[in-house]
Amino acid sequence: MSTQAQQTTSGQTRLAFEIGLLLLLSVIWGSSFTLIKVALPTIPPFTMVAARVTIAAVLLVLTALAQGHALPRQGPVWAAFVVQGLLQSALPFTLISWGEAHITSGLAGVLNATPPMFVLAIAVSAGRGREAISGRKIIGVALGLAGVALTMRVDARSGFGTAVPLAQAAVLAASFCYALAPIWGQRFAGLPAIVTAAGAMSCAAALMLPIAAVLDRPWTRAPTMQAITAVLGLAIVCTALAMVIYFRLIHTLGPLGTTSGSYLRAGFAVALGTTLLGESFTWSMLAGMMLIVIGVMAVTAPMRKP
Repeated sequence: MSTQAQQTTSGQTRLAFEIGLLLLLSVIWGSSFTLIKVALPTIPPFTMVAARVTIAAVLLVLTALAQGHALPRQGPVWAAFVVQGLLQSALPFTLISWGEAHITSGLAGVLNATPPMFVLAIAVSAGRGREAISGRKIIGVALGLAGVALTMRVDARSGFGTAVPLAQAAVLAASFCYALAPIWGQRFAGLPAIVTAAGAMSCAAALMLPIAAVLDRPWTRAPTMQAITAVLGLAIVCTALAMVIYFRLIHTLGPLGTTSGSYLRAGFAVALGTTLLGESFTWSMLAGMMLIVIGVMAVTAPMRKP
């Protein structure tokens, strides 16, 4: 086998591995919508998010130290971590958790599938990477959004005069945060993924703990064991583990490729909400999921060199 052929095969193998990680991340984050819904009846949103990011921060810091990594000491790096923690965790987690108090977990997952659209719009408006935004990627984003539209099943009359429209807007605002987060996160390319995750999550915890203490008074709550288990799952799997995978994918697939996983995440959120929580399912949702998968493939596959 020629050197060029070996390089091609190696590149295809690496791409397959990264897309596999994207799929795993989508499953993990898709399940987070279900876990949030399980925890909400007895754990309010601010407390849930504070517990989630604090447990994850402790795990990530301990893991980074165990691997021999030292956390940065430079002030500007920690200032950047604060922004990353706000955009990637503290703010979107809170918006989604509050939103799910008024809409289904599946619908929240679908509405949260819009980050690639925002990433593309930001890239075009900022004039960055326009040469890398091919017609195929634009079509892929369009197909994904078409899939989102098909999987949405909202009764406008049921939302009239309620908090439902505001909840939907909150989840869309979380999507905008998720679009900004990987763009901002590219500045940490020189740091190991575990260090970036640990720093950003520590800052998210520092932001959320006082807010939860003042607004929720968590020591007055009586959460169920099911809710506690759900929060532990959110913290350990959906946050700590997911963040390590996420920061790796930012460097390998790029912001648009990484956020395209939100399309897959929407499909898993709908599927889990349907099977585990008894939320409604329609054939339009199935058709939408198929478009979502095609859209992800179009966005993440590399361009062939002429």
